[in-house]
Amino acid sequence: MHELSIAVSIVEAAEEEAANRGSARVIAVYLKLGRLSGVVKDALLTSYDLACEGTTLEGSHLVIEELPVVIHCRPCAASRPLSSIQLFCCPVCGVPSAEVVQGKELEVTALEIEE
Repeated sequence: MHELSIAVSIVEAAEEEAANRGSARVIAVYLKLGRLSGVVKDALLTSYDLACEGTTLEGSHLVIEELPVVIHCRPCAASRPLSSIQLFCCPVCGVPSAEVVQGKELEVTALEIEE
């Protein structure tokens, strides 16, 4: 389960940032998670709770914003969300596209800190 190593990395980074702010307490970590990231949301949430045990982040929350897969369609000259990750075709014109513009993210975007 690679989600545990990801969760440990998130906790370590958040602890370091909190320490840089004078031992501020982290209440929540905000994360963007693309559908093509290869990370299972529920497994990451469970792993986060385990990774926080015994750290300064114990009791904090991981808030995940799930991002859909968006492709760029050259014939339409537009970026469009896929209706299914099984079919990488423009939902408007039906032309296949391999240009993914969103959906691979695994990014910590913010920390909610109590100072």
